Amino acid sequence: MNTDGLKKFLKTGIITPDKMRVVDKNCLSLGVTSLQLMESAGKTLSDCVKKDDPSSVLILCGSGNNGGDGFVAARHLSRSTEVHVLYPRDAAYQKESALNLKSLSHCRIGLYPVRCLSDVLELSYLFESADCIVDAILGTGAEGELREPFKTMADMANRSGAGIISADLPTPGIHADTVCAFHRPKQPGSDVYDIGIPVEAEIFTGDGDLLLVPQKKSDAHKGDGGRVLVIGGGPYQGAPYLAALSALRGGADIVRVATPNFMAYPDLITERLDGDYISENHTEKLIELAKSSDSVVFGCGLGERSHDVVLEVSEYCKKAVFDADALRSPLACAGESVYTPHSGEFERISGVKPSGSLQKRADCLRDFAKKNEGTFILKGKTDIITDGDSVRFNKSGSSAMTKGGTGDVLAGLCGALLCRIPAFDAACIAAYVNGRAGELAAGDYGDGIMAGDIIDRIPKIMYREE
Repeated sequence: MNTDGLKKFLKTGIITPDKMRVVDKNCLSLGVTSLQLMESAGKTLSDCVKKDDPSSVLILCGSGNNGGDGFVAARHLSRSTEVHVLYPRDAAYQKESALNLKSLSHCRIGLYPVRCLSDVLELSYLFESADCIVDAILGTGAEGELREPFKTMADMANRSGAGIISADLPTPGIHADTVCAFHRPKQPGSDVYDIGIPVEAEIFTGDGDLLLVPQKKSDAHKGDGGRVLVIGGGPYQGAPYLAALSALRGGADIVRVATPNFMAYPDLITERLDGDYISENHTEKLIELAKSSDSVVFGCGLGERSHDVVLEVSEYCKKAVFDADALRSPLACAGESVYTPHSGEFERISGVKPSGSLQKRADCLRDFAKKNEGTFILKGKTDIITDGDSVRFNKSGSSAMTKGGTGDVLAGLCGALLCRIPAFDAACIAAYVNGRAGELAAGDYGDGIMAGDIIDRIPKIMYREE
């Protein structure tokens, strides 16, 4: 796909470590390996060091990817500069970092494995003689307080008088003079360098986005995964149940279906409503159910006569997903809202038919999202997701997914994710997982897939073992 016109949607400015890990992992599916990224980052770091033409460089490395960047920088610097490297002895190194550490044994470099405070103190002369100290200890992987021997390494670096350059993000406790940030800054004041990350790794969804889905803790209780309410049915009986089952497969703990159409599913709680469709007679009950839910999914199989109920109940929802017949004017909204229109439904709520290039459709959707303060998924061959600020795209899916019910599956999955993560991230991940699950189902059944086949494959995408 030609992404030239989509570069305008690349975010700039600060990126969180969590989001950077998403981008890094998305690179893998695009054929850019972790080893390639480490080589590029390390070479960039060495070029940053060379700007001041130091005669002696001390590089402080950890065992993670940040340390690997330091090992690569050491190799490049060793061709023209005196280089010494401190690194943890007997550590569990990342595979790529271990490979780059091994390569240093064949270079003109002083290598000093350290295990404890005293090991570092014995090497104090290296700190005193260095013109430049490179901090490649922890970077974006930093968590909690700095431990030994890294704490002493940081203290001695700060007292050395040498210029300090941090790789990507300063290790906690280190006072860097320069921060050499890769791809995007992780804190203000950083010098930012391109390391060859493809545009698609950031603006398209991918496996990396799944890193944002929180895993249940070992002491989790029923309900911690979220309580979802699906309000739908009437003219169409099965739709709300497809959404509800999708929410369960997406990780929600408790899912209720408020509908006039009773179907027996032992894993679901059905709140049966009298009559043939959802009417104002049900409003009070639905409001009470909505108040006790973490997210509410509106619209699946609802029909045209229930929009006033949607408008009233949505005001009491903390978070909600609006799909199908809930996508009408005036647009309902909750505290945090996700809307999942296809092209025709978007035209119905906006008066504008999204057409033209992918870029033009994204601009149209973003403008509408800005005015309506929600997150929108415009479903299509390439899905467009925006909250009026950020814009991302999703290419996962199969032409076999034209079957009825696949949109209900997406809505239910959004509802489950919305319980646990922000709306924009929930929408991006739901679109990706729904499409990937559809691809798996199509691989088994071809054009004979059903919406239920997609639901059954959701956990294989979201919660599979790497």
